[in-house]
Amino acid sequence: MALPTKNGELVNEINDPTVVADDVVVTMEYTLTVNGEVIDSSEGTDPLEFLQGYQNIVPGLERELYGMKVGQSKKISVSPADGYGEVDMDAFLEISRSEFPDDIPLELGVELDLRDEDGEIMSATISKVEGDMVQLDLNHPLAGETLDFEVKVVGLRSPTEEELEHGHVHGHDHDDYDEDFDEEFIDAVDAEDEE
Repeated sequence: MALPTKNGELVNEINDPTVVADDVVVTMEYTLTVNGEVIDSSEGTDPLEFLQGYQNIVPGLERELYGMKVGQSKKISVSPADGYGEVDMDAFLEISRSEFPDDIPLELGVELDLRDEDGEIMSATISKVEGDMVQLDLNHPLAGETLDFEVKVVGLRSPTEEELEHGHVHGHDHDDYDEDFDEEFIDAVDAEDEE
């Protein structure tokens, strides 16, 4: 007896998916190119593994993967609206140089991890240093860019119950993300934001 997934695609009798569908763990090789420059690739590393239908990858890419089978390759172009969004001019903060810890180099292009008032980690890039003011860009580094992907599906499997509950794949790096950041700096950013 075949079981349907959320979007109506079928999986076979032993519950192994045959096509990319919601609630399927996809293993995919990929190369991401922006303006002709390779930005990211799985070449030489493990393929990307994610739970389809849970917004673990950019929406435009996720949408184009539906129905693909193991071994199938595809070129996919994702507009900014379906990728990391357009550049949001309201996502720039100006902060006094004195609010930064001494060990952070205040140079153009330096990337920082900040924590917002809800405790969520967000990334920022120093986009301007002028006098005593440092401008942070909270946009994703690829905001406003068209993303050109070359992908190949190399594996499909059913997720574990825990993966479904959590909405993402549990792998070897499940608990490895870095929460090391400077509390004083984050508090200073929050205070600047409130002014």
